[in-house]
Amino acid sequence: MSPRIAFGGFLHETNTFAPSKAGLDAFVQGGGWPSLARGEAVYEAVHNVNVGASGFVETARGLGWEMVPTLWCAASPSAHVKAEAFETLLSALVEAITAALPLDGVYLDLHGAMVAEGFPDGEGETLRRVRAAIGPDVPLVASLDLHGNVTQLMVDSADALVAYRTYPHVDMALTGSRATTYLARLIGTARRDAKAFRQIPYLIPIAWQATAMEPCATIYAELAALECESVPTLSFLPGFPAADFADCGPTVVAYGATQGDADRAADTVAARVLASEAAFNGKVFAPDDGVLAAMALAQGATKPIVISDTQDNPGAGGDSDTMGMARALVRNGAQRAAIGLIVDPEVARQAHEAGVGATIRAALGAKSGIPGDVPLEAEFVVEQLSDGRFVAPGPFFGGSRMNLGACAALRIGGVRLVVASRKAQMADQAMYRQVGIEPTEQAITQNRYSCEGRTPRKASLANMNGRRYSDPPSSSGIQSRSAATSASSEPMNRSSGSSGIAMRCADSRKRRAFSCGRNSAVPPSLRR
Repeated sequence: MSPRIAFGGFLHETNTFAPSKAGLDAFVQGGGWPSLARGEAVYEAVHNVNVGASGFVETARGLGWEMVPTLWCAASPSAHVKAEAFETLLSALVEAITAALPLDGVYLDLHGAMVAEGFPDGEGETLRRVRAAIGPDVPLVASLDLHGNVTQLMVDSADALVAYRTYPHVDMALTGSRATTYLARLIGTARRDAKAFRQIPYLIPIAWQATAMEPCATIYAELAALECESVPTLSFLPGFPAADFADCGPTVVAYGATQGDADRAADTVAARVLASEAAFNGKVFAPDDGVLAAMALAQGATKPIVISDTQDNPGAGGDSDTMGMARALVRNGAQRAAIGLIVDPEVARQAHEAGVGATIRAALGAKSGIPGDVPLEAEFVVEQLSDGRFVAPGPFFGGSRMNLGACAALRIGGVRLVVASRKAQMADQAMYRQVGIEPTEQAITQNRYSCEGRTPRKASLANMNGRRYSDPPSSSGIQSRSAATSASSEPMNRSSGSSGIAMRCADSRKRRAFSCGRNSAVPPSLRR
């Protein structure tokens, strides 16, 4: 008889400093990811999309398993998940899994950095409730985002946690497949691998977590080399520093044939991460400095220069509507420059009412109430309009069907702006092209995304059909921050002007203080 496996997903990356919380509507809409789906509709929702559940379905189908789809949903990163949304969706997921019993296993597609109202450890509570429903003997495996903040409750509740190894994330579906392969080891046996869990006592800025760059490139190469029959799966998660709760931070999770195997692997990776602390640092620019540097680089470049606005990145919880970088580009006379996205449904509607070719007077952006940020009031030429519906085929979204609502391409001087009605991180070139802007032909692009231009080359992923995705066009990346941001560590989205790095320094002088219990997960030999 074929193994009977239930699967589902509940994903949210929470920036506790962000201006807007996620209600149920945010999960119904999806924010660039597939909309909320239940039962058989889950198959269509995740088909050929770069998400963990897609990799699970393809691999489980190849293994001949009987699959029971339950519920899958995701929302664009934001502030806390509202209590009503959390309880409604988690209860529905647990009820569907319970109704599917008896089961031979459960796979969950989770993020790892969800903070809900009342439950700061969103995934820990999710895994705890699922474990309570299925009992102690049914294998439970989850895939996680590389930005997950793993907790002891998560480790205790699941038989394995398997994390992405790329940022930007081109291996989400592949990670779902890896987690499924591990789950297959456990089905029909009482065998459970030993676990080792280490928490690292400093925070890593997301802008320097790119896995194609150092120090992550070396850390992940060494991690992969440690996996073997006695250490079947091993994960390093740099974490999501903007999810401000007690267990926020980088972690290592290892599974081994013996406790010694798991401990040695976890300690080896943790030691490498601790030794790399100073390398998780880089230069950030004030808006004007970043624009001037980009303009200078563009003079001799054959590909676009990318300015990464990581603080207002919707993929990290920003609302994608602050105007500091737009002002800097206009103020410094940038030419052949493009910005994406600016989320302002009112101005998008105004552009649609005026029509292509019209000049409109508008107060663009700054609707989310970030202190010190104000709309850019000016005249804009409406160059193109779109309904915001398109497919994002690149390596990150991996074929996701986007719905950004009414969109427009506006121009002011030499700067063109993609104005959308709904937020999604600028992680695919199609988000420019859907309003007639060809990103590869720009001198400068200013993207609301943290690691644009750093996608791992020749990343094969995807959607498990053997498709290879093209490399991004950018030749250089600049991290920029608001002039209002202090030089010290700052939370995401708190400074004005839109551009900033969350907790951008990881050196010992700016290390966050944790409770004594926090460091207890680090073995004595690795503590400092």
